[in-house]
Amino acid sequence: MQTDVSSYVRSTPPGADSISARIAAVAAAHPTRVAITDAAHSLSFAEVEQKSNQLAAHLRSAKLKPESCIGLLFERSAEFVVAALAVLKSGHAYLPTDSSTPPDRLAFILRDAGAPLLLTHRDKTRGLADLPCPFIGIDRISTDDAKHESIDEPSPDGLAYVIYTSGSTGRPKGVEITQANLLNLIDWHQSAFAVTAADRASQVAGLGFDAAGWEIWPHLTAGASLHFADEATRRSPQALRDWIVAERITIGFVPTVLAEQLLHSTWPAETSLRTLLTGADTLHRRPIAGLPFAVINNYGPTECTVVATSGVVNPDADADAPPSIGRPIRGATVLILDDKLHPVPPGQPGELCISGALVGRGYRNNPDLTAARFVSYTPASGPALRIYRTGDRGRFTETGEITFLGRLDDQVKIRGYRVELGEIVATLDRFTGIEGSAVVARDDAGVGPQLVAYIVCVREARVNSVDLREFLAARLPDYMIPAVYVSIDSLPTTANGKLDKSALPAPTAGNLLTKGDNPAVTVPPGSALEEQIAAIVAALLGHPTVARDENFFMAGGHSMLGVQLVARIRDACGVKLSLRQLFGAPTVAALSAEVERMTASAATKAS
Repeated sequence: MQTDVSSYVRSTPPGADSISARIAAVAAAHPTRVAITDAAHSLSFAEVEQKSNQLAAHLRSAKLKPESCIGLLFERSAEFVVAALAVLKSGHAYLPTDSSTPPDRLAFILRDAGAPLLLTHRDKTRGLADLPCPFIGIDRISTDDAKHESIDEPSPDGLAYVIYTSGSTGRPKGVEITQANLLNLIDWHQSAFAVTAADRASQVAGLGFDAAGWEIWPHLTAGASLHFADEATRRSPQALRDWIVAERITIGFVPTVLAEQLLHSTWPAETSLRTLLTGADTLHRRPIAGLPFAVINNYGPTECTVVATSGVVNPDADADAPPSIGRPIRGATVLILDDKLHPVPPGQPGELCISGALVGRGYRNNPDLTAARFVSYTPASGPALRIYRTGDRGRFTETGEITFLGRLDDQVKIRGYRVELGEIVATLDRFTGIEGSAVVARDDAGVGPQLVAYIVCVREARVNSVDLREFLAARLPDYMIPAVYVSIDSLPTTANGKLDKSALPAPTAGNLLTKGDNPAVTVPPGSALEEQIAAIVAALLGHPTVARDENFFMAGGHSMLGVQLVARIRDACGVKLSLRQLFGAPTVAALSAEVERMTASAATKAS
């Protein structure tokens, strides 16, 4: 079907408000103003409006059920924003997925959400034949031969998006967020950080991470421009700092792992950045004095529309405690309750419970879990509140700020992503030859939490870590794949039969699961330099040893650890490798050869 966007008419009742109406107003007032830039595109607000109208008309003509959940599968790009806006204009909810999502997981999410359609780019359609719904490459939709169509503004109670997070039952769960929830975030953000059309905002979060919506909608609805950092840049603190400066970014979000390094970096005085937002993990470091921008720490579960609390982090070299997570944002109330939902005394720890305009509708097609986590609470005075039980622990400080104290359950944060360990266990236990398993997050190497899997094998079964990692990689996102696999005879239990995590042994050379028969991952380092680099790699991965030809990324490494690996090699060997070189030379042998080459080149230039 082909459409003529010139005949696409919006019916806007007086006083109606929505994300799409706000962006349409900006496009009408300032059509040529730049809205979005990425590596391949620079779109004006008029172009964003035209392209999203075109796609929205196509979606409306499909006569989908109200509030259908439409899947989006894109690289981080302007195309994603156009597609998401079109879905909102068509009266439906968008379902963002990361382009690296394994096919089985993608199929489950689409099926569980009841998605009638997947929007993607033509280049992404290869290998999608087994999905439970049809897909459309948006670059194939034409602008010709449309019919007139009147579109009503979406209801504030209507769904805006659904995001799937890790589930403790072994199945991801979809969080439903309404237009009103998202508008509350937008209005607070624009007011709290004085966002104007002159701002230039960054986009660095993965599209399957709810922070991506926080980066996109508050800025575009204010007429500000949105700038996508490329993949290599957004993973390196040094490259990201340089990009922020070069792109004249004025406000941006950076996940905690990267932000902690940026807070101790040197910034030029002419930096345009005035507000650096962070969140997703516990912030342990405070900024150094003299940074040319404010640092804001934020906290919020996906179920409460990205941000529930926020606060400025000031430099304080003498502070003993880590920074707080601030105070509740506008439209939010935070309660700290005991297990019977009674308020705890001031200063005492309890469960963080959240109410207000930011609390989402619930879980997609999961009424039992919704009823368990979104509950009614009656305070000592006043009407009953609908609260979300976060499962996080915290306490109020004397100044009214909130200190985050970790999780009540097995949920952990890995590289900014919320992970239910039970989902990994459920997937591991499907592997032939495994009798039982457990997964915990450990920080034995002092580089942040890493997932360690404990495996009980069926007698005489030949289970190796290489096959396990490949099995999981086909079913789970990379941040959910354990870095280390430990072989144990049985799972230790407490007196009441629960898993005794304290009795799980630390990984050692003697208890690691075999790497199989592949000689490439069993040959030890040969030269002194290889031994030196192998020791650095092993320490970062939390492994007792690594082989000379073992791939850093296949052994549990990722780009965040890669940044630290490059820094440690620089300190130890005096050469400045780039992250790109690490991707091209990911083994101990190849890294050693690259270090030797760079050392020899430097010596030649010096002579």
